Amino acid sequence: MDKLLNVSSSPHVRSHDTTRGIMLDVVIAMLPAAAFGVFHFGVNALLVIIATCVSCILSEYIYEKAMHKPITISDGSALVTGMILALNMPPEIPVWIPFLGGIFAIIIVKQLYGGLGQNFMNPALAARCFLLLSFASYMNDFTAPAIGFDSISGATPLAVMRNGGTVDLGSLLIGQIPGTIGEVSVIALLIGGIYLIVRKVISPKIPLIYIGTVAVFTFVFGGFDIYYTLCEICAGGLVFGAFFMATDYVTSPITPLGQTVFGVVLGLFTGVFRMWGASPEGVSYAIILSNLLVPMIERVTLPKAFGREGK
Repeated sequence: MDKLLNVSSSPHVRSHDTTRGIMLDVVIAMLPAAAFGVFHFGVNALLVIIATCVSCILSEYIYEKAMHKPITISDGSALVTGMILALNMPPEIPVWIPFLGGIFAIIIVKQLYGGLGQNFMNPALAARCFLLLSFASYMNDFTAPAIGFDSISGATPLAVMRNGGTVDLGSLLIGQIPGTIGEVSVIALLIGGIYLIVRKVISPKIPLIYIGTVAVFTFVFGGFDIYYTLCEICAGGLVFGAFFMATDYVTSPITPLGQTVFGVVLGLFTGVFRMWGASPEGVSYAIILSNLLVPMIERVTLPKAFGREGK
């Protein structure tokens, strides 16, 4: 027994990365999608982005000031929450609604559970689901003035496909479609996702498993149609959610096997919601439901310890 290795308490691996640096990289990665959204939809999209960012930062500052807690707005996490929430908003939504969503995300989901690192689900997505339930007519109105393209209809590609219609894959890649501010251009989102991977902010494991599971599910239950499957992957918020929300450090598993299970669960939930749910989009609900399962996933995928309790 005296030959067992004894080590100090964790963490054992140290890094020069800081929360502020990581959050700055995430903001930079979202800029292509945000810029395209503003170009595509116009000034109100920019106002929505500003409103949610200001709302999240102010909410965090006021709450922490009132509770006599350290002020943490300089770490950039509130800004990231604001941007993610904004990019999940319809472009013509009244600005006060996403502003309210920012307050909900920061105070109800983040701060009341202890602040950064303590929230049990993604604050921006929780706020989006809150707004979907509270202001359904506004949150499902994707009609916007055409800027840079010939026309923008009010029906999203997923809704069109749900009703038996077809969409153009090229338009999905470029972003010549209606949708939320940040989800329309797959190319812009992939640029941001690749940036995060190159900067080693995220691992490609969860996004690839998530998207791959949705692809297999859609191919099998969608009539073994490759074109339809590709359109389902590129439409809606799947790419955005896979790279920018499912990879959230706090609400995703840290165990290697757990990340694999998490990606598969995300894909299955999304596939079920898209195929048979009331709404053609299911990414937001899939991610927050999977967030709730993370403690259980980590418990059952925890690697066996080497040493005294190895058995």
